[in-house]
Amino acid sequence: MIVDVPAGKDPIGYVWGEMVPGIGIAASGFSLAVYEHSTLGLREFEAARLRIAQINGCIFCLDWRTERDGVKVEKEFADAVTAWRTTDAFDDRTRLAAEYAERYATDHHNLDEEFWARMKAHYSQTEIVELSMSIGSWLAFGRLNHVLGLDTACVLPGHS
Repeated sequence: MIVDVPAGKDPIGYVWGEMVPGIGIAASGFSLAVYEHSTLGLREFEAARLRIAQINGCIFCLDWRTERDGVKVEKEFADAVTAWRTTDAFDDRTRLAAEYAERYATDHHNLDEEFWARMKAHYSQTEIVELSMSIGSWLAFGRLNHVLGLDTACVLPGHS
């Protein structure tokens, strides 16, 4: 870890809650809101989230699987996310979610009219904004945790 955490302290709780409480607690609330208030389907949600985890290299995020009403994506889902361009395991919305996450993280200056036409054919404007905010949260906080070396100790708020 890059940050010195006092003995006996939870690294995530200490860094996010005690070191910078005015920022960390708000960030934690945003991170949790993405999970608590999402209206996106589980598959497109997880396709985008896992693609960002793969790009960030966040160990915890790569292992995490979002659960909704006792349901998680299948074990092979992460491999399908890696192969989002060619997998037959995805419908158009799920494939677009993985593509959008990748392009958002690595090539956001080249989200062209053709891409947006495909997105608008499958997602409402509200869903596009929700997906964009979710991707932004995962990109920022997964990367933050990985860069600071917290990703091996990461526990999402409410999911300990």
